[in-house]
Amino acid sequence: MKKYFSFFLSIFALAIVQAQKSKQNLIIGTYTNSCESKGIYVYDFDSNTADFKLKNTTEKVINPSYLTVSKDNNYVYSVNENGTESTVSSFGYNPSSGKLNFINKQSSKGADPCYIINDDKNVIVANYSGGNISVFGKNNDGSISEAKQVIQHYGKGTNEKRQKGPHVHMVHFSPDKKFILSNDLGNDKVYLYQYNPNSANETLKIKDSISVKSGSGPRHLTFSKDGKFVYLLQELDGALTVFSYSNGVLKKIDETTILAKDFKGNFSSADIHISPDGKFLYATNRGEANSISIFKILKNGKLVLKGQTSTLGKGPRNFTIDPSGKFLLVAHQYSNDVVIFARNRITGSLTDTGKRINLCSPVCLVFTKN
Repeated sequence: MKKYFSFFLSIFALAIVQAQKSKQNLIIGTYTNSCESKGIYVYDFDSNTADFKLKNTTEKVINPSYLTVSKDNNYVYSVNENGTESTVSSFGYNPSSGKLNFINKQSSKGADPCYIINDDKNVIVANYSGGNISVFGKNNDGSISEAKQVIQHYGKGTNEKRQKGPHVHMVHFSPDKKFILSNDLGNDKVYLYQYNPNSANETLKIKDSISVKSGSGPRHLTFSKDGKFVYLLQELDGALTVFSYSNGVLKKIDETTILAKDFKGNFSSADIHISPDGKFLYATNRGEANSISIFKILKNGKLVLKGQTSTLGKGPRNFTIDPSGKFLLVAHQYSNDVVIFARNRITGSLTDTGKRINLCSPVCLVFTKN
């Protein structure tokens, strides 16, 4: 009898461990000026079932529209997108409870920050309306210093409504962390900066910049899993450009589009990510399209379109794939929900699970360990 009891106890304990392994924290940044939102939300997410449960929220945080989590999972940094009054905030983070404790904030040194990254030494922000990049040092308690470097971009593009001046839309580490890549929607350029994390005032030093098609508006990029290719999504013309990458050098090798052949409405390309296994690339499109395009990645880095599907909402701003690769979640800024799709890991196709996280103007989705 004891043997049977021990056996079942072991099975039960194993089941608990497996259930815990399937749980992740999902952190969501929102806009707070269009509907009722507390700012940042933390959910418990089950990567076996796509079930979710609210764990915690912040209080009265202004427009934390983009987030980044420290490598040790102890801190969350957010932009506070608020015109010329924009700031960057630091929070202590308890993954178990999902609680976020405000530590401090600093001026973003540029209007409307829209992207944020961090490593052990620095927090780096792209200021869209300001057309610049700001670098903040990290203190031992997780707080951030005043900006120790601000890099201003210059120039404009051919789209008179959207490109009257520079609009930095992204900052992104190279896989080896030796470079920072930055897309500027306003002047149709991608900048490559040497990254010197320990420098007091010259953390970023320009290495090169490349121009893309005039009026295309580079928005987001992502690296292939082996770091040999870069995929650049252009907001204004729907182009998706493929570059080879090596030691801070980009070379264009191919270009396609996320637009359907028969599409004639308004559109606005949004976000781009690669599946955890590195086999598929996904890109979202807003406006009247509200779609996500699915591409298979070939060994030479080029892309083959496998299909397009509705994101089932309005304004698919950011999306993410859970660490298991089973689910893809799309944050809809205007229909106020996160739509959860099941992802076929063999074909890359997406199927609606019917599950929705309903909350005000979700913009950024980040998975962390719980």
